[in-house]
Amino acid sequence: MAKKTLRIGTRASQLALWQANWVKSELEKRYPELEVTLTKIKTQGDKILDVPLAMVGGKGLFVKEIEEAMLRDEIDIAVHSMKDVPTVFPEGLALRCITEREDPRDICILKPGFKSFQDLPQGARIGTSSLRRKAQLLHLRPDFQMIDIRGNVQTRISKLTEEDLDGVVLASAGMKRLGFTGQISEYLPVEVSLPAIGQGALGLESRIDAAEINDLIDFFNHPETACAVKAERALLARLEGGCQVPIAAFGTVEGDRLSFTGLVSDVEGKRMLKKTAQGPVDQAEKIGISVADDLLIKGADKILNEVYQHETFNVNKEDV
Repeated sequence: MAKKTLRIGTRASQLALWQANWVKSELEKRYPELEVTLTKIKTQGDKILDVPLAMVGGKGLFVKEIEEAMLRDEIDIAVHSMKDVPTVFPEGLALRCITEREDPRDICILKPGFKSFQDLPQGARIGTSSLRRKAQLLHLRPDFQMIDIRGNVQTRISKLTEEDLDGVVLASAGMKRLGFTGQISEYLPVEVSLPAIGQGALGLESRIDAAEINDLIDFFNHPETACAVKAERALLARLEGGCQVPIAAFGTVEGDRLSFTGLVSDVEGKRMLKKTAQGPVDQAEKIGISVADDLLIKGADKILNEVYQHETFNVNKEDV
């Protein structure tokens, strides 16, 4: 009898392949009789390397082609970084599982001789692809020069020397997954750099009507992480934000309680609004929406409208 096959769709970046291979190995461990294959799919976001991605469509650029392959029945599931996943899905597809979160913090890689970004000299050059990171670092150090960098984790690390930068800011999760923790100079507390929505978690997307496949993958879902990320995504949906706006949110679960913080900032980090709330885990989405509404009352809508209308802002997708 032929082995049953499950086909995973993934981007072909080093980090995306690590994530897809991790899912593959967990499936094979659990179901020795299952054959799991990877299908590498080039997304629009992978092809556009010289234009700020917010200018050409924002978040869905890293998932659209993978979703189309699933709708054509070329793959069974997709593995995404949660922070790449839009809040709206094509008809027939849904986010089935959210995996246990890796370290959600941002990190700095600094020039030799420095232990903290706060010790860097006036006017230090910091490389990041994220408006969220830029805004929060500029809030603390308005003297920094923020330099846009794109590419995979290794490419961004190499920009430190290639572009004579004083520091590069990346996500801890990508560094850990790829084995680069030895190069981390400093972990940024969430109070300093609130993470991106879903940062550190993976999402498994599938067809809603694929009952057999969905049963196979349900064990990946981590309830505490899923609860926190649902709150984060509810805030994002309420604020209608993509990667072109400095929005951050982070939830943590202890027992049956969710602690949740949301943030909206202008691009320069001069006007920054933050709100924290707690509540029962079964109210996660309501908590995310409530924090978003509080931020809007405080003036987030004005900040967001200004950012959206500002045509010269330069922004790139958070990939790691």
